[in-house]
Amino acid sequence: MALFETLVVTLGVAFVAALAVVAKTRLFPSGEDEEPREDVAEYIAMMVSVLYAVVLGLCLVSVWDTRTEAADNVQAEASALHQTYLLADALPAAQRQPLRNAARTYADHVVDVEWPAMAEREPLDTSGWQLLARLRKAGEVGNSAKVPEQIAAQEVLAQLGYVDDARRGREAAAQERLSPVLWTGLIIGGALTLAFMFLFGIKRSTTHVVMVMGLSGFIAFTVLLIHQLDSPFGATLGASPDAFTRYFG
Repeated sequence: MALFETLVVTLGVAFVAALAVVAKTRLFPSGEDEEPREDVAEYIAMMVSVLYAVVLGLCLVSVWDTRTEAADNVQAEASALHQTYLLADALPAAQRQPLRNAARTYADHVVDVEWPAMAEREPLDTSGWQLLARLRKAGEVGNSAKVPEQIAAQEVLAQLGYVDDARRGREAAAQERLSPVLWTGLIIGGALTLAFMFLFGIKRSTTHVVMVMGLSGFIAFTVLLIHQLDSPFGATLGASPDAFTRYFG
């Protein structure tokens, strides 16, 4: 469901509810001897707060899982690439340095070219996959290679398979975004939660000010935290390329 459709449905339900309240008030007016039902208002305010807490929790879990998965993929990709680099020692002498150079070139490309693009949520081009294909080509050996060298070449291909899988996961995580529906719930729920703070009179104005400041500040902090975590490779809380620089720095 698109953001516009979500807003239309939300406002439509709210409008229908408002009409129902107006109709009830006019068709069944309260008697003069009836006391105002402030407990109903308190119950509604409590339900809004509880529902908003659920939305906040759902958003936090969603963005945190995406960020954690992105960091795991980065670590797995860098680790498998490093193992490929080490396995070059077991290949024929003529292929050792080309494989090492290809692995280092791939790592430099990820850190220097792809990482800034992922931080800006820009789609990655095919150059990374081309470097991976070049790396896979450098790890192949002919039939004339010795048995230990052929075994090492098979292990190189297995490690590059891990690099391939982790890279796909990293690219997918870079394009993940929190649903517009959840962002709508965050904004509307936060506004409603703060608005209900002004419906109940508190005799001490200082206490009221402190309560509103604390609640609004905490809501703003949580929404900003979700916004930062929603960028899995952002500069503030996103996954870092330290795994690559540690192995190939």
